Amino acid sequence: MSDVTTVPAAIETLEFDTDDGLGQKARIGLIVLQTDQTIEFEFARLMPGCGTAFYHARIPNAMEVSPETLRQMQRDLPATAALLPPSFEFNAIGYACTSGATMIGEDQVDRIIRDVHPHAKTSNPITACKAALSALGLSRIALVTPYPPEVTLEMQANLHAAGVHTVAVASFNQSDDFTVARISSASILKAATTIGARTEVEGVFVSCTSLRALEVIDAAEAQIGKPVIASNQALAWHLMRLAGLTDRPAGAGRLFQTA
Repeated sequence: MSDVTTVPAAIETLEFDTDDGLGQKARIGLIVLQTDQTIEFEFARLMPGCGTAFYHARIPNAMEVSPETLRQMQRDLPATAALLPPSFEFNAIGYACTSGATMIGEDQVDRIIRDVHPHAKTSNPITACKAALSALGLSRIALVTPYPPEVTLEMQANLHAAGVHTVAVASFNQSDDFTVARISSASILKAATTIGARTEVEGVFVSCTSLRALEVIDAAEAQIGKPVIASNQALAWHLMRLAGLTDRPAGAGRLFQTA
């Protein structure tokens, strides 16, 4: 056994340069539900990689979906928004809950986020849906949700107040967010194409960031010959456009190709 004492090498100071870091084109933040199993996977498919930085923070929420539990998120929104460091100078930040934004109020969500990030543009899936419908020229839609009736009715009222007519509505009628994330994409495709095929329907909105709708949007549009919008797709599109990005990812539906 050696008795030689090892003397630590002197630590040399390295010279370095700095640049603008990641996100030279855009920095986008996302407030994700603690229970969401879907949105990060789908956003990874939609967000452009080169020059765009994407950061997320998770907000506490109940697994049970109800008007009361959704409104409770307002309490934790300021602290969660602050987990996205203001020093990153975000171009756009999204609150990723369609029903939560409906219950809390889109203007209130915007105010809370911009109290922390005053220079960032903001969105959420219901606001993004309205922007998408406007871009596509749609006003008479079919609404597909996973929610219990009281949540779906609130969303219908929100859309109606914005001049969007939900001429057909269908729901998986689930209040367990864990179950919602496990609804198969095949089931979502069947729902969207069945209700979307009706003559009075101009397009379909599949609501909820937990629903795995992205992978069936192209197939649904091909079957019914009409635009299909989904929460994650619409939110990604809106945040990208707000941040000045014009990318058109493949397989993301007519929305990305026409606006």
